[in-house]
Amino acid sequence: MLQFVCLGSGSSGNCYYLFDETGGILIDAGIGIRSLRKHFADYGIDKTKLKAILITHDHADHIKSVGVISAEAEVPVYSSYAVHHGIEQNYCVRKKIKAGYGRYINHGDTFNIDDFNITCFRVPHDSSDNLGYKITYHDLVFCIITDAGKVTDEMKQYISQAHYLVIESNYELEKLQSGPYPQYLKDRITSGNGHLSNVQCGEAIAENASPDLKHVWLAHLSEENNHPELARKTVESVLRSYGIIAGKDFILDVLKRKTPSEIITLD
Repeated sequence: MLQFVCLGSGSSGNCYYLFDETGGILIDAGIGIRSLRKHFADYGIDKTKLKAILITHDHADHIKSVGVISAEAEVPVYSSYAVHHGIEQNYCVRKKIKAGYGRYINHGDTFNIDDFNITCFRVPHDSSDNLGYKITYHDLVFCIITDAGKVTDEMKQYISQAHYLVIESNYELEKLQSGPYPQYLKDRITSGNGHLSNVQCGEAIAENASPDLKHVWLAHLSEENNHPELARKTVESVLRSYGIIAGKDFILDVLKRKTPSEIITLD
């Protein structure tokens, strides 16, 4: 039985856990270690059952606690060479990944961690590198795409394969444009190496989702330039324009920035 929980999603820290009764895989470790330990205790997550950590990219809100939790759980950390190098250089990661725990992967690589078959792919963002992950568990496909400046043909391919999809819905364009951010930051966010807007997210789902898609989670919402209900309504509106009804064709949920989700069984 495969289960999923989000422990944080947004610029305050990102962390997701995909697991079965034998243990699981942590995707990103960007929340503070005290909060991470508390969430593990609250949800009954046994860190000794962690099998591995997958890292998307080397921005602090995705890697802050990776060295600590990797050492405590004694598990390897998978990402590209560029991301590993970025982690080493990032001053926000006070405890680095211990020697021997780093695993270097390249875009397009497929590898197994027990019953989890994992393929990594490139996602455009202004980090050293950025990876999306397709994780196949028996006949279920889980896909995570976060911090994406645009939707590439490669990303579309993986969206189309997903039964379960975590995808960034970072900002509402009008809210960003009228907000307090300086122009250079607005330009960075809307660039091809920034973040996905609510509309871009909705279009990515609508244009590429297969009839087998069961559940979508909107992730990494901006605190200043978005709102959970705004993201939901915008994405639902885009989907309706394609004849897709959220709640009928698949479940649509919005992940909170600092509050963990419930544990969801994927079947």
